[in-house]
Amino acid sequence: MIPNTATPTPASSESAGPTLAEQLQSFINGVLTLDPEQAAIRGGLSVLVFVGALLLMWGLHLVLKTLAERLAPPDPNAPPRKRVAIGRWSKRIARAAIFVTALIIVARVWGFDLETLTKGRVGDVLAIAGRILLIIVLSLAAIELSQLAIRQVFSRVASRAKNVRRASQVRTLAPVLSGVATTALVIAATMMALSEIGVEIGPLLAGAGIVGLAIGFGAQTVVKDFLTGIFLIIEDAVSVGDVVMIADFGGTVEEMSIRTIKLRDFDGTLHIFPYSEAQVIHNRTKSFSFAVFNLAVSHGADAIAALDLMKQTGDDLKAEDSFAPFILSPIEVVGVDQLTDAGVTLKARIKTAPGKQWMVQREYLRRIKLAFDAADIDLAAKQTVLVMPEPSTR
Repeated sequence: MIPNTATPTPASSESAGPTLAEQLQSFINGVLTLDPEQAAIRGGLSVLVFVGALLLMWGLHLVLKTLAERLAPPDPNAPPRKRVAIGRWSKRIARAAIFVTALIIVARVWGFDLETLTKGRVGDVLAIAGRILLIIVLSLAAIELSQLAIRQVFSRVASRAKNVRRASQVRTLAPVLSGVATTALVIAATMMALSEIGVEIGPLLAGAGIVGLAIGFGAQTVVKDFLTGIFLIIEDAVSVGDVVMIADFGGTVEEMSIRTIKLRDFDGTLHIFPYSEAQVIHNRTKSFSFAVFNLAVSHGADAIAALDLMKQTGDDLKAEDSFAPFILSPIEVVGVDQLTDAGVTLKARIKTAPGKQWMVQREYLRRIKLAFDAADIDLAAKQTVLVMPEPSTR
């Protein structure tokens, strides 16, 4: 007997279903052959569907916004660009889902056959795209939930902290951990999406380890920035809200990310430093501060009387209720600090609460100026002696 060696015939195009181009051509022909009455009815239904979708988007936006603000109210002390409520991606995904659903309904109204489109190769592509879209949606939800959990936990811990410094440290650590969690979730989602399109994750992870090792040698600065930032926060060397000096720049610490520290200067300039470049950080608001005074009086002034006035002015300032909470100890009058060609420099200082030294200093200088004027004590001023030659006589 001769064996049957006939090869199986490939599936015909009819069994695989029409192609996307054929579907679109059939849909366009069907729309063009509609009579005016049917076209008007379907057009009206389409308008109603889109209007309903817009109303649903608006209502869902209000519901999600209210829910997000109740779960995690925006921080009023944060910079304006940072005041973004938790749930922004949920709102965008919900709007996109409503819009896509409205498009599908309108397509069905006009006679587009979606069931046939999901068969064959196009259906496989749509299935993969749907699974990847689901991974993205779930990843975004996980990112927002992790940010919400971190914010809630750290805000609760900070509010219960008895030490103001400890509360500031907790608030500084929260965005760093949030960034680490977001990075980990994005990497996991990327691996899952690559797996859906047929990429083998095992060899990819092995290769990533080798590549990561090679990058690690070239990215030592990035690793150093990350580790330095973590230790700065853990050791409480600097926190958000501190006034610090880095190199020749100073300002208030506005944000500390995974690898950078941002300072806002008095004139509004934002200075950004990688931690590796912040070799020395001068924290001017850690634990306590000093308002230092270097007052120069003229050589002819009574230095002893000036020192007594400085002492009396500092004691009067500390005795006032509006300044007493910010002054931690009585004024310390050091005495005569320098003798210059312009006058005599008198030195004193007042220990204040962190960050209050400038307020105390401004008020003290205002008062000591009035006291010196009342006591006829002149401030130092450079004097120039002009010697005129005697006229010659002939």
